[in-house]
Amino acid sequence: MTPTSNDKIRSMDIPIIDKVFAMESGWVLNFVNRTFAEFFREELGVNIDDPRWAAQGQSKAKRLRYYLRQADKQTALKTLNALWEYREASNVTENYPELENNVREAFFRIVERLGGKPPSEPASDAPQPAQRIDEAVASSLAAHFLEVSKMDPQPRGYAFEKFLKDLFDAYELSARASFRLVGEQIDGSFMLNEQTYLLEARWTNAQVDAATLRSFNSKVEDKAKWSRGLLISQSGFTDEGLIAFGRGKSVICMDGLDLYEILFRRLDFANILAMKVRRAAETGKAFISVRDLNFPPK
Repeated sequence: MTPTSNDKIRSMDIPIIDKVFAMESGWVLNFVNRTFAEFFREELGVNIDDPRWAAQGQSKAKRLRYYLRQADKQTALKTLNALWEYREASNVTENYPELENNVREAFFRIVERLGGKPPSEPASDAPQPAQRIDEAVASSLAAHFLEVSKMDPQPRGYAFEKFLKDLFDAYELSARASFRLVGEQIDGSFMLNEQTYLLEARWTNAQVDAATLRSFNSKVEDKAKWSRGLLISQSGFTDEGLIAFGRGKSVICMDGLDLYEILFRRLDFANILAMKVRRAAETGKAFISVRDLNFPPK
């Protein structure tokens, strides 16, 4: 069936979309040509540099407007949602002008007309106070972490497995009881902000390299397109590995120093994970240390 005008982006929608994504001057948010192309390729599987999208001009805004006007409603909805998520993530560093309520509401109506739900309001990623878990539990976790660090490799693997399960449970991340040890690697899953994350944790003397990162990223992306993963490496990651692994992947990383900072500074473990996810969205980097998340000293 041929889509009706109500099934697609209409001309009257464009001024609203322009305001939401700062397109009046020909730009789109803070994208440059390279990152604009990367965003469309990685998030939407589209070559926005294809000449057909430049039928009304070469600027990023003109290509986006034309692309949206040609798209079916599912494609348009997916594009608007992806751009909104990017706007909210990058707003931390770019500080875009606050949207007027009538513009925000008009944009949400466009999303609803296309069959979607209004985007949720962004959660603040400002440093939050430590989660109010029982102090005895927090102390026990910190002590357990130190005990694990003193063990020989064989018992250490199983102790690390139990420690992580207890840690995730303490912060109500719905860790699966099926956490299992494979060699020196722990596999499992947990919930964060209603999204499922796969877990891989390693306590080895060697730092994790690019091959390990790529292998885990492939495992995550094989599950579902929206899947994410957390790779915990007690010994950290090689600089060369992180560079070779690249940006914009489905995996975030945590090292032993991160765990130490969280446990002994009594930081909110779940909030740290959420901040790492958001910083990964902003920067494309899989690993940003807790010390670089700008938490004030305790």
